[in-house]
Amino acid sequence: MKRINYTFLFLLCAVLPFISCGSSNKNNAQENETEEQALVKAPDFNADSAYTYIADQVAFGPRVPNTAAHRSCGEYLAKKLEGFGAKVYNQQADLVAYDGTILKSRNIIGAYNPESKKRVMLCAHWDSRPYADNGEEKYHHTPIDGANDGASGVGVLLEIARQIQQKAPAIGIDIIFFDAEDYGTPDFYQGMHQANTWCLGSQYWGRIPHVADYKARYGILLDMVGGKNATFYYEDYSKHTANKAMKKIWKTADKLGYSNYFIKQDGGSVVDDHMYVNQLRQIPCVDIIDYNPNTDTGFNPTWHTIDDNIKNIDKATLQAVGQTVMTVIYNEK
Repeated sequence: MKRINYTFLFLLCAVLPFISCGSSNKNNAQENETEEQALVKAPDFNADSAYTYIADQVAFGPRVPNTAAHRSCGEYLAKKLEGFGAKVYNQQADLVAYDGTILKSRNIIGAYNPESKKRVMLCAHWDSRPYADNGEEKYHHTPIDGANDGASGVGVLLEIARQIQQKAPAIGIDIIFFDAEDYGTPDFYQGMHQANTWCLGSQYWGRIPHVADYKARYGILLDMVGGKNATFYYEDYSKHTANKAMKKIWKTADKLGYSNYFIKQDGGSVVDDHMYVNQLRQIPCVDIIDYNPNTDTGFNPTWHTIDDNIKNIDKATLQAVGQTVMTVIYNEK
């Protein structure tokens, strides 16, 4: 994923008129009432299972579009969702990368209870970066494993899919694996740098969703949710466009005992798939993304380096994120 933008656009409310940047007393009262209610117990998330799904993805090799590893992993993910009882949609698309390369891309969607109009979408990107351009220069053209940046979110969602098959929540759930998220312009590129070279799969889905006129109450994006010592702060774009859902998630994490992971403080604003879900489909979408205020990038130290491998995945982080997200969706009515 992309760079953190620490200077958030102050004109957000003006350019996105459908967003309410304030909250009424009625909304505050409803949130307080919800907070006081006891949580419905969700099924137990299995971090060992999620870890296995991450390892399975990494075993294919870097999942860079136009490679055999990418194609094989795509088949694996689609079959996993189908095996877990989802109605699977495959979006095949030729997407244009920053340098004109045509990327043979595939968004993979698993729908549960597809007839229900009450829906929540859960998403992550499944491709991995073709460049370790945040590490040593000699590795800048080396594809990364993307165990955390990509595979961790997918692994958590596959475990949630497995749990949904065994016990369904009261609402419809869509699990979406976006492709071509991490093929954005590298720092070493000599041409023009544009923000919209990232998140190509979600841009495509936002314009052409897997079902016509797709709607959801809100979305949850998981990006880098398996790192050691991970912390998840309020991402600024999410705060302005999906604040109610975001606060619900962080309050749930607090009740479950995961407040050391979900920090109730502001982080940076990130160009990520949630922006295009919101801008193109008008669905509020929360980015749960590891934010580290002690690094130059604001991300996990392994971000976009060859060290983003399975050795640096922490099951405790997976547990905190997976159990929190599951509890949120099983408490929807």
